[in-house]
Amino acid sequence: MKRLRCACACVVVLVWALLAGPLASAAPVTVRDDAGHVLSLPAPAHRVVALAPHLAELVFDAGAGERLVGVMRYSDFPQAVSRLPVVGDAFAVNLEVIASLKPDLLLMWSSGVNPRQQQRLQTLGVTTFDSEIGSIEALGSTLRRLGTLFGTEAIAEAAAQRAEGRWQALKARYAQRRPVRVFYQLWHEPLMTVNRQHLIAQAIEACGGINVFGQQPLLTPTISWEAAVAADPQVVITGAGRDEPARLEAWQRFGRVEAVKRGLVIALDGEQLARMTPRFIDAAQSLCEAIDRARR
Repeated sequence: MKRLRCACACVVVLVWALLAGPLASAAPVTVRDDAGHVLSLPAPAHRVVALAPHLAELVFDAGAGERLVGVMRYSDFPQAVSRLPVVGDAFAVNLEVIASLKPDLLLMWSSGVNPRQQQRLQTLGVTTFDSEIGSIEALGSTLRRLGTLFGTEAIAEAAAQRAEGRWQALKARYAQRRPVRVFYQLWHEPLMTVNRQHLIAQAIEACGGINVFGQQPLLTPTISWEAAVAADPQVVITGAGRDEPARLEAWQRFGRVEAVKRGLVIALDGEQLARMTPRFIDAAQSLCEAIDRARR
């Protein structure tokens, strides 16, 4: 009889756990996005569309990759992303495809979707998290808020702490090294670079580099070749990829520039440098090593 009572008690506990589990996981969640909007969901998001390649990657970093149902063109990391439906690109989004996926959350890169497309997306009536990551600190904050939206707080917190710890270690490693003048070529025609507020410029600074156009007022200023040559960078760096060559040939016209003279016109992995995810720190390490070559 005693064993029968124990068995009955176990069944009651098991039934309660099965019933309570979904109820607990269905608790409402609330966060504030980078546009200042307060987002509230009745339960953690289960079907998400990421409107930028780096946001798709961050969904996996936050521990919710299986909930991603749609991505933008050029989303390719991790590999599982390449099997998902593509809902658009930087020029246009397909509202019909997005609606067919029945998302309960859209992740939008505010700078990567033009205002007209953003207005069209609002007509879907889907809760939208506006993201604008401008620093490693903001990256950690984004991961934590995604963890809240997905109910994966522990995984997201661990990912944020790893990224922040690696960033601090990188800065400490290069903090006392000799400054190096750096020109980062964002685009070749017209010649464009980044000011000190850009995430790439923050990596240059972390590596002990001096961004020669860091004081420009625009985030991605256009620079004349005369000004670039006059700045005499010790190293010129750009990002390149499978579909985008480095396009550094024009620098060879200016043999008096220190970087050209010493063969320090360098192409790095452009995709990692351009994507605001923990992998950006790997790209920053490569950037530091390139800058270090100018010290030798």
